[in-house]
Amino acid sequence: MWARKNAYAAALLLLAAPALFGCAAEPAAEAESASPSMPGSAAPEPTAPAPSASPPPRAPESLEIPSVPPAEDRGIVEGGDLSWPQCPQGMGIKERRTLGLPMPLDSAEYVVIGLTNGPAFTPNPCLASQVEWAKQNKRMTSAYAVVSYPEAATLRERGEEGPGDPETKIGRLTNVGYQQARWNLEQMERAGLESPSVWLDVEPVAVWEWSDDIAANQAVVKGAVAGYQEAGKRVGVYSIEGLWTPIVGDLQLQLPEWRPAGETSRAAALERCSGEWMFQGGAAVMVQWLEDSRDRNVTCPGESVQLPLWFHQY
Repeated sequence: MWARKNAYAAALLLLAAPALFGCAAEPAAEAESASPSMPGSAAPEPTAPAPSASPPPRAPESLEIPSVPPAEDRGIVEGGDLSWPQCPQGMGIKERRTLGLPMPLDSAEYVVIGLTNGPAFTPNPCLASQVEWAKQNKRMTSAYAVVSYPEAATLRERGEEGPGDPETKIGRLTNVGYQQARWNLEQMERAGLESPSVWLDVEPVAVWEWSDDIAANQAVVKGAVAGYQEAGKRVGVYSIEGLWTPIVGDLQLQLPEWRPAGETSRAAALERCSGEWMFQGGAAVMVQWLEDSRDRNVTCPGESVQLPLWFHQY
């Protein structure tokens, strides 16, 4: 109540103010002194407040981002690969008895270890001991596994689960390839093999021959790729055009390539780093040649910076 009386007095003073100062009253002043509207009456439109000067925006405080040194190109880096042929002689399945071949040279800074004893679903019989050798010798490690066409029994047994439609032949073959990958990953885990990647070895496998159906063969390979990638592994392909094309035709996965050169020399193997040797749309990371009963490998020019992407350092 006291506030209402004081407000009324203040209003009268405002009405008298123009006469006191010798100037006419502004219409806006009348609007400002009008009494509040009652229910059912039209309310006056609100007057927009005069824009006020706002302080200039402050620059955000700078964040300290740690600098990452560029990867060092170490040039050509030598490595090797090993699998069931390097196991003590006489182990493994009857179709693929181990040979006792020599282990990689001391100059090999990395090794790619095979997971199978030839075809899929047959384990490298000394995988765990080869992993232990790599640990003791502080090698960088990666893995490779042969992809192979399934027998009828394997197709029935393992063709139901995976990304493919089990109601179709192509779907079941895709699932078998996927199961090959999952099985190999289990072998890696059991043996304690650390690797951020797996290389798919796609080539003819004696006794376990590929089919004459290119689309069927492609399904197996694609399923294997899906299995490894789903597990978070980088995937590359070991093959060359003369091995790849008869099996999967012009399939272009555009994955990095590891290219073999056979029984030749380091210089001849390095020639296969060039683009003319590309077989499925990917650049070459490594090349391989056979010398003195050893599979020897080198990185292609400029590719040594990628070693941490493909290998685990023990």
